[in-house]
Amino acid sequence: MCLSTYKFSRRQPKSLVKPVDSNKSDLQDKYDEKIESLKSRATRHIFLIRHGQYNLSGETDGDRKLTELGRKQALFTGERLSVLNYPWTTITQSTLTRAMETCSIIQMQLPANIPLTSSDLLTEGAPIQPDPPSKHWKPELYQFFRDGARIEAAFRKFIHRAPPEQKEDSYELIVCHANVIRYFVMRSLQLTPEAWLRLSLDHASITWLSIYPNGRVALRCYSNSGYMPPEAITH
Repeated sequence: MCLSTYKFSRRQPKSLVKPVDSNKSDLQDKYDEKIESLKSRATRHIFLIRHGQYNLSGETDGDRKLTELGRKQALFTGERLSVLNYPWTTITQSTLTRAMETCSIIQMQLPANIPLTSSDLLTEGAPIQPDPPSKHWKPELYQFFRDGARIEAAFRKFIHRAPPEQKEDSYELIVCHANVIRYFVMRSLQLTPEAWLRLSLDHASITWLSIYPNGRVALRCYSNSGYMPPEAITH
């Protein structure tokens, strides 16, 4: 699957530089130089990994640990990422237990020198009221206001074109949660974000977004879990 869009983040170089009088050539030359200096040169490949299956009956985050199957799913994903053999640049994980456990298992299959960071912005939540609404999932209204602002902030922090100083393409892993990933995908492709709940996402699956220097975004794959045995796939 390869869907693309343009100017999804509204961060075009021209929006960052104050316009000048085009009739004044000296100012126009400086303006053009500034625009050129702010252009991206590299592609960011962002791999969004959902955590593995976990204990749904846990009352606290500490109780919501991966099941035995969830640990196997994370292992399959780690092995898959290892086989892909991309020059992994960074790993970022949600601070919830199930995401950190998944990330730890994946890390064991990859080179040990990949920088790891954690972010509370990536924790699970209710990003925006879904349309149509769900008959089975009905959070309190305040949760959408509380979580929505945080997840939108996560989108703006992690999903954007490469900064101008980045010279090489990057391959970045983000281990987080289904609602966060679905919202990121809808926002990246400039699709109606309220439709996020219509998407399904397998446990420990791989979703791959590529953000090109010109601002276009491609969804290279979504919820890929085909490398797992059929009996290991859950969602």
